Amino acid sequence: MTGRRRAALALAAAVPFAPSIATAHPVTVASCGEPVVFGEPPRRAVFHDHNLVGMAIALGLQPAIAGVTGLTGWRPPDPSLRAALGAVPELAPRQPSLETLLAARPDLFVAGWHYGMRPGGDVTPATLARFGIRTLVLTESCAHVDRADRVATMSLLYDDVLRLGRVFGVEARARRLVEDWRARIEAASRPVDPAAAPRVFVYDSGEDRPFTAGRAAMPTALIAAAGGRNVLADQPGSWIAVSWEAVATRDPQWIVLVDDGDGRAAARLASTLRAHPAMRRTSAVRDGRMIVLRYVELVPGPANVEAVEKLAAAFHGSAR
Repeated sequence: MTGRRRAALALAAAVPFAPSIATAHPVTVASCGEPVVFGEPPRRAVFHDHNLVGMAIALGLQPAIAGVTGLTGWRPPDPSLRAALGAVPELAPRQPSLETLLAARPDLFVAGWHYGMRPGGDVTPATLARFGIRTLVLTESCAHVDRADRVATMSLLYDDVLRLGRVFGVEARARRLVEDWRARIEAASRPVDPAAAPRVFVYDSGEDRPFTAGRAAMPTALIAAAGGRNVLADQPGSWIAVSWEAVATRDPQWIVLVDDGDGRAAARLASTLRAHPAMRRTSAVRDGRMIVLRYVELVPGPANVEAVEKLAAAFHGSAR
C-alpha cells in the first residue's frame, strides 16, 4: 500500500462522522433497481468484505458502524484497514448468518450478491426487511441476479460511494473522494487506439476451468481505464468460469494474477499457466508478462484506483 493510501485511511479515521447539512433526509436510493428510503442516516450499519469496509472507512463512517463481516475468513485484511476500524467488531469471519446480524441490531446491511449474500440464502434483502433492516447491494453484484447485459465501468465504484454519501449524510465528502479518484485515474491513463490496446486475462483460480472476469466484473473496467482490453469482455456475466481454449485463442499479452494476501496463491496460478499446454504458448506467459494484484484491488472499492495506476504503469512501461 502506498504512503498516499495510508495517509488517506488515517485521515478518514481521524475525521469524526457527522451528517452533512448538504444532504437532506429523507433520501431514496436504488439498490439493484429497487428503491430504498432512509428517513435519517443509519446509526448501526454492518458492512461486509474488505472492499465495502474500505468504502466506509474512506467516508469516515466508523462511528455509524455496528460491526463488519467477512474480513478474516478467507484472506488477511490490510493492517491499515483493521487499524482504521478501531473498536468496531468483526461479527463473522466469513458469511454472516441471519442470527448473527439480528444480534447486532443493525439498521442497514451493506453487502452484495456473493459478497455476504447468496440467492436463496437466509440473508437477503427480503429476509432482512422482515426485521426492519434495510440492505444496500453492491451494484457490481447485481449482475448475479438480473438479466441485464451489464458492462463494468468505473461508475461502479464512483456511484456506490456517492450513494453511501447520500445515505449517511456525507455527500460532500463522497464527492471530494470521487473527484480525487477520477483525477488520479485520468493522470494514470493514456489514450490508446482500441485496436492496439493490450489484451489482458484475469486469472482468479481454477485448474480444470479458469475462474475469471466477464464483462460485468470490475476488472473489465480497471483494465479499460488503464488502456487495456479484457480478452473475456465479450462474455456476459460478472465472475465466470470459461474454458482454457477460450482464453488461449485470444492470446492475452498480459495476465493479472489474483493474490489472496500471502503471495502463494499468485505463485501457484503462475505455475499452472506455465505448465498448461495451450496457455504456456500465449504471449503473456511466453514473455513473462504477469501482474499480481490483491483481491481488494479487483473488487469495487477505494483500492481500485491504485490498481489502475499499477496496470497503466505496466501496460505503458513507465513507473508512476
